[in-house]
Amino acid sequence: MKAVLTRVSSASVSVDDEIVGAIDCPDTGGILALVGVGAADSDDAWETMVRKVAELRILDGEQSVSDVNAPVLLVSQFTLHGRTAKGRRPSWSDAAPGEVAEPVIEKIAQGLRERGITVEQGRFGAMMKVTSVNEGPFTVLVEC
Repeated sequence: MKAVLTRVSSASVSVDDEIVGAIDCPDTGGILALVGVGAADSDDAWETMVRKVAELRILDGEQSVSDVNAPVLLVSQFTLHGRTAKGRRPSWSDAAPGEVAEPVIEKIAQGLRERGITVEQGRFGAMMKVTSVNEGPFTVLVEC
């Protein structure tokens, strides 16, 4: 499992010009989490991802999402598993198929919510437009 976590003051995701998820957090900051589920991920990788998103100290003042009750915008992003070493066309064979990845993304969202974190989401499998106001900019890559 791979994720790109970006500290944001606001972020939104829209499908067909309709906003389906948004966070606005100018005071605490929040996290835009682009998460890609891999075909070879362990069954419990989602739990590690929940912990990382909630507890990594990447917000202002070395705070975590859990520390300041910051919101998370969670967006499925299979393209994080694209291999580009050869040729000009990425290979997506390392990404989990949709029927495997979608329930994992939902487990991550539910796991964060069970920790009391506000979670907004994109729409799995849809063509989405993601906008964000990045803070810092501060972005980290996470692999579980």
